[in-house]
Amino acid sequence: MIRHRSDLFRTPAFPKGSGPEFLNGAVAVETDLPAAEVMSALHGIEKDFGRDRTKRWGPRTLDLDLVAFDDLVLPDRQTHEEWTKMPLEEQMRRVPDGLILPHPRLAERAFVLVPLAQVAANWVHPVTGLSVGAMLDALPKALRDEVVPL
Repeated sequence: MIRHRSDLFRTPAFPKGSGPEFLNGAVAVETDLPAAEVMSALHGIEKDFGRDRTKRWGPRTLDLDLVAFDDLVLPDRQTHEEWTKMPLEEQMRRVPDGLILPHPRLAERAFVLVPLAQVAANWVHPVTGLSVGAMLDALPKALRDEVVPL
C-alpha cells in the first residue's frame, strides 16, 4: 500500500550522458513482501514498460529502485560497505550477486534524496546513522540544484 508520494522532479540522466533527462520521484510503501520479492515486482513493471536490461545503467524507459527497506541491511554490512566504497567506474562494470540495501550510492544522489526527503524525512540509514536530511545537506549545492521540481 502506498503511504506517501513525493512530487516529481526533472534531473540529468545518470550516469551523465547516458540518455535524456529523467523524471524522478519517491514513494513510501507498506508491504508484507520480503525485499527480494518487491525488487522482482519492480523489475516486472519495468519490463512491462519496455525496459531492456542489457547494459548496466544504459538508456532506459523506466527505472524503479528499491533504495531502502526499513532498517534492513542486505546481504550483510561487509558487502554493503564494499559496494559503498567501490569506485563508480567499477560499479558500472560489475553487477552485484543480489540485492544490496540500503542502496550503496544513496547518500551521493540528490535525485534520490530530494524526493526521499518528502516521503521519509525521518528515515535513518542503518549503517551510517545519518538521516535523509543530513545526507541531503551534505551534498554540494550544485547537485541539489540539478533536481528541479515540475
